[in-house]
Amino acid sequence: MSEETKSEARPSNNDAGGDRRPARRPAAAAAGRRFQRRRKFCKYCADVSLKIDHKDPGMLGQFITERCKILPSRVTGTCAKHQRQITTAIKRARVLALLAFTPLHHD
Repeated sequence: MSEETKSEARPSNNDAGGDRRPARRPAAAAAGRRFQRRRKFCKYCADVSLKIDHKDPGMLGQFITERCKILPSRVTGTCAKHQRQITTAIKRARVLALLAFTPLHHD
């Protein structure tokens, strides 16, 4: 086979026919989703009367998983400032045995 017939037998990657991937949807189509996700907000910034206290395990329990891990701010929606305060409060409550370090530590 000559060089010309080899290149004609296989389409190159630059040809329009060689691209088998589906086209991406435009941004306007992505905006028309079925469910509208609610915007997360920091409840401590919205209500300044709420205080983060390490002696309140019920409030701090909202920010830990069932495996006793601290939830990230992208899940809880808290701002960076209050996420740091929540993390410090959870760690202090664990030292005082108000919260468990692991799920194996029972009340």
